Amino acid sequence: MPPRLPLRVALPRFHARHNAAATAIAIPARPCILLSHTPSRAVHNGWVTAPPRSKHARFNQPTAGVPAPTTGPAAALKRRERTTPLRTGVLATKKGMTAVYVGKNRIPCTVLQLDQVQVVANKTREKNGYWAVQVGRGSKDPRNVTAPQLGYYEAKGIAPKAELAEFMVRDEEGLLPVGLQLLPDWFQVGQYVDVKGNSRGMGFAGGMKRHGFKGQEASHGNSKNHRTIGSVGPSQGSGSRVFPGKKMPGRMGNESVTVQNLKVMAVDNELGTVLVSGPVPGPKGRTLKLQDSKKRKPPTQPHREKAVQALVERQPDHEEHLLAARLAHLEMKKQRQPDVGL
Repeated sequence: MPPRLPLRVALPRFHARHNAAATAIAIPARPCILLSHTPSRAVHNGWVTAPPRSKHARFNQPTAGVPAPTTGPAAALKRRERTTPLRTGVLATKKGMTAVYVGKNRIPCTVLQLDQVQVVANKTREKNGYWAVQVGRGSKDPRNVTAPQLGYYEAKGIAPKAELAEFMVRDEEGLLPVGLQLLPDWFQVGQYVDVKGNSRGMGFAGGMKRHGFKGQEASHGNSKNHRTIGSVGPSQGSGSRVFPGKKMPGRMGNESVTVQNLKVMAVDNELGTVLVSGPVPGPKGRTLKLQDSKKRKPPTQPHREKAVQALVERQPDHEEHLLAARLAHLEMKKQRQPDVGL
């Protein structure tokens, strides 16, 4: 219990007609103690001497290894520098699951297949504000591609792709020449990867399946309401209404899910497959994004240099091919333009 404050000593009141001598005689001789009525902290906060805790000082400290909280695109890239992979990822198709044995241990694995994965474009810091590699997968009938998109592929000398995706890289060293094809040996056996994709859609689901509600009683007057969630409006603290974000029945699944730290068990360039340990989101045939893990060490530097060198050696004339495609695109673009003089 806090100590009790000393009481204030009240002075006697005098009328204005009293003279100064009478006033001096009427004042008591004992000392008068007057306390200030301006406490350092309000009464509703309590009479404690601890510092206020409204502004926490334990976040973003210089000793926490976190960059100074500044604003701007450069500061944002600096904050994500340690969690941005050094190199690009690939688009892969989920084919199913199998298992491999490591000694006597049976490890379930997922088979991911790479189908005509090529580098389509590069995003730079000067032009786009960040570094990234745009990758395409598969092929698409040109009749189902819009004219602007056809010109986009035509300028690069690449057939239309079924799907496109971007993979952010840490700096410009992670960019790759346009047109190179990525094969499964881009990954090193034993490294860890992150797999991202949409989960399997389950349609409209009830509260028990979607959120794990226990349901209602089986008897004691309950009739045909065993799997319903019951009342959702009253007794929520601010009136009979439903709070935003209330767990209720609705569409379940088909959401973006990332499974981290999966180990690469095997790669096969002839079959175009990458074998990763554990399950990945989505059904068979779902396209997934496969990239080096953010929370584990990247592949060794010799493997990274060897993988890039192998890409260039498989297509040594990629620069000439890209230049010829751009010149042909400009020529055909000029021919497609209507003649203004007619």
